[in-house]
Amino acid sequence: MALLLEHEFKPLPADKQVETLPFLEAVAHLPPFFDCLGTPIVYSPVKADLTGNIKKIRAVYDSNPAKFKTLQNILEAEKEMHGSAWPKTGATLALMWLKRGLKFMLVLLQSISDGERDEEHPNLIRVNAMKAYEIALKKYHGWMLQKLFMGSVYALPYKSDLLKALEKGKEVKEEESIEKIHQFLSRATPILDAIYEMYTKMNAELSYKA
Repeated sequence: MALLLEHEFKPLPADKQVETLPFLEAVAHLPPFFDCLGTPIVYSPVKADLTGNIKKIRAVYDSNPAKFKTLQNILEAEKEMHGSAWPKTGATLALMWLKRGLKFMLVLLQSISDGERDEEHPNLIRVNAMKAYEIALKKYHGWMLQKLFMGSVYALPYKSDLLKALEKGKEVKEEESIEKIHQFLSRATPILDAIYEMYTKMNAELSYKA
């Protein structure tokens, strides 16, 4: 899949330490995924948020690549640096929201690849998008954002159109596209799970609403 496999994630090491630079290089190619979902009023801000958070983390990494070799290095350093303001600050906050946007994306793709669908409308992806929103973003959004998203699901592209967009317009058999999604998820999901686990262990997760 041209878009998803453009720059694959490195395998997660045994110690679950996610290296910052390879992670940033992999996720830098993913914001255009949200262009494939249409509905610019909803997904353009998500894409911009993702891009902005990647830039914030990259700026911290670039300030001292040796010190910030892993994402955990960044969180630990910022915890010490910012004191009581942490974790609602710096790259820690940027990565917190970045992982939520990525979680939405991965749950949506996992649901599609698992064959979850509305049997009456099998080419729609509303079921998949609603599941992803419920799991990844809903509890962090206020009432207005929730209503905006709920309305947006009726403007989502057909599954066939989404898969074609992910292939950058090429006609590919659905089973081939699904296999590429599996390949992407097999690399990306362990990385994201490790980041979520890190936030839990470091008590860095915040539940305030955007």
